[in-house]
Amino acid sequence: MPPFEVGLPRAIGAVTADIARKASTTTNAAPASTTPSASAAAAASRSTVATTDALEPGQPPVDADRVAQIRKAVETGSYPLVPARIADAMIAAGMFLRSSNA
Repeated sequence: MPPFEVGLPRAIGAVTADIARKASTTTNAAPASTTPSASAAAAASRSTVATTDALEPGQPPVDADRVAQIRKAVETGSYPLVPARIADAMIAAGMFLRSSNA
């Protein structure tokens, strides 16, 4: 049996862009006579991804009146900012994200 050479080992990491471009050009090779917009339209027509509106989140539940009140209070300087309360909330959020209940 002849010797089988693997070559130099390479570090595991992200795929380089030139490898990705080579792979995409070999699988999606378009005729040279087409324009870029025509090849983009052809690629879009070959798409196999189906989309649905069922997962569309819609509009966020925002109380516009409350937002206006808070903005006005911040502008006038009457919005109560308590640094200790903000710090407690940040610590609690970090603990919640680290817990198994998240």
